[in-house]
Amino acid sequence: MIRIRCIHDVALPISRDRVEQAKQIFRQNFPDLAERAEKIPALLQDPFGPKYLTVLLVAETSLGKVNGFSLVLHLKESNSSFLDYLAVRRDLRGGGIGGALYEATREYCQGIGSRGLYVEVDPDEAEFAKDEADLAERRKRMRFYEYYGARPLINNDYHMPVGEPLTTAYLLFDDLNRTEVLSRSEARSAVRWILQLRFREVVDQSYVERVVESFIDDPVQLRPGRYFRSSEQSRPVITGRLQKPFVLVSGQKHLNHHVASRGYFERPARVPALVEAVSGLEVFTTVPPKRFSEQPILAVHDRDFVNFLKVVCTKLSATNSVYPDTFPIRRPDRRPKALPVQAGYYCIDSCTPLNRNAYEAARASVDVALTAMEEVMGGSRLAYAVCRPPGHHAERKVYGGFCYFNNAAIAAHQLSQHGRTCVLDIDFHHGNGTQDIFYNRCDVLTVSVHGHPDYSFPYFSGFANETGEGNGLGYNRNFPLPEGTDESGYLATFAKAVDCVVRFRPDFLVVSIGFDVLKNDPTGSFCLTAGTLRKIGKRLGMLGVPILVVQEGGYNLRNLRTGSVALFTGFAEGGLV
Repeated sequence: MIRIRCIHDVALPISRDRVEQAKQIFRQNFPDLAERAEKIPALLQDPFGPKYLTVLLVAETSLGKVNGFSLVLHLKESNSSFLDYLAVRRDLRGGGIGGALYEATREYCQGIGSRGLYVEVDPDEAEFAKDEADLAERRKRMRFYEYYGARPLINNDYHMPVGEPLTTAYLLFDDLNRTEVLSRSEARSAVRWILQLRFREVVDQSYVERVVESFIDDPVQLRPGRYFRSSEQSRPVITGRLQKPFVLVSGQKHLNHHVASRGYFERPARVPALVEAVSGLEVFTTVPPKRFSEQPILAVHDRDFVNFLKVVCTKLSATNSVYPDTFPIRRPDRRPKALPVQAGYYCIDSCTPLNRNAYEAARASVDVALTAMEEVMGGSRLAYAVCRPPGHHAERKVYGGFCYFNNAAIAAHQLSQHGRTCVLDIDFHHGNGTQDIFYNRCDVLTVSVHGHPDYSFPYFSGFANETGEGNGLGYNRNFPLPEGTDESGYLATFAKAVDCVVRFRPDFLVVSIGFDVLKNDPTGSFCLTAGTLRKIGKRLGMLGVPILVVQEGGYNLRNLRTGSVALFTGFAEGGLV
């Protein structure tokens, strides 16, 4: 089975491995240009600043062997794309890999809204070929692209010889199934940027201007089909070749955690509302959760605390729940002996019960977060962990706020073993648990925008002057906001929070998302709309780092549906595809 993976950078080990394999294939196919293979990692680091977006698409087997690649440059200023190289392992030609790569390349370009795909190909006329074998190879390549609708732009001087030794090429244009014609101004803009940026080492400005000015037709003309009669020519619209950029992870074990108490807003219906909403977005593919050991939990939470949850929950009957009603001073030598009374020792509030299914549901929620984390480590641009119960109020030694284990912190800790990690919490309530876990650490930056603790749960943390301790001093930032905060007020503060993230330069971003920031949530008091979340997602998508989104709060089902669609639409619009 052919799977096409999209690689935007070389930050992850899996990306570096795929790039190295692509370099080998490059050297096989273009021995005279072997030195350019070494430039692929640098190209993925965006050496041209904001002018180009470079992506490597690799065709890989289920075992991770790369059998082909395409290197695509997107010219942001002209909103057009250029296929720089497409190559397949020489011993695998004819197996459909080249076609699959080109189909995926078209799909990628369409997904980012490109107005067209340009390809440079050797002329297929005898006067330009060295011999019959060379001519046959040129015509085979031109036929390949014509099959997909890409044909040479004619009546221009793009084929004017250049370089040492002199070479010539035709510029092909694939309209990506758009309906409007290619205008002269659009073609000139694209050609200018292709020559100035991609071929700046071999052309001078006078050459660029001559070629650009030679495009005089409006609309620009394409050479008639040469290898297919019009009745035969097929322009396939094939999708699904390209691995989707976003991954959705959710599970079913949360269903057993159903607290029927009045006012307990954290209900099972939240998960299907979210899953159904985002599943309608074409950028998502769904992955089932894996089962993980307890070790990642113990790396973040105190062992006595974890053991307490496990033991007390398994001892409870199906109809019995334990609510804390006494909160003893938390001293190891004064911990109550009776398990039910210990609930207050390990809990921060009186509204988060323990029942027989709470521990297993919390474990399953961690599994969802860790599965999504692995997808990010595996190269996905974004993974969404639909965690239930939520987690950001769970501290190292205590639970509360509907939270038992801190899903985001557990995943962030694992990511921190592979690179600089930032947790950005944009739930309405302050993530006291995430702050507590990382408060003395400098390898994980924690940033939170939330309702002011003077009026918002958990009331005792989230103040602006809480900035970390010891090694973590300066690595915790809180941005509390007043009741009734509207979009303009929120986005102004959000911009400051993002500035903190940018200065930290993370390799991974974990977003604790709570849709309780939206208006009419029963637990929040902000006046934000789905449109606000779309702007938030777009800004975060523009950061260009792999993102793990972990579900926290949000208890209005309508808000969950509209807010999630808006947020992830924003991520895609921000370029995280």
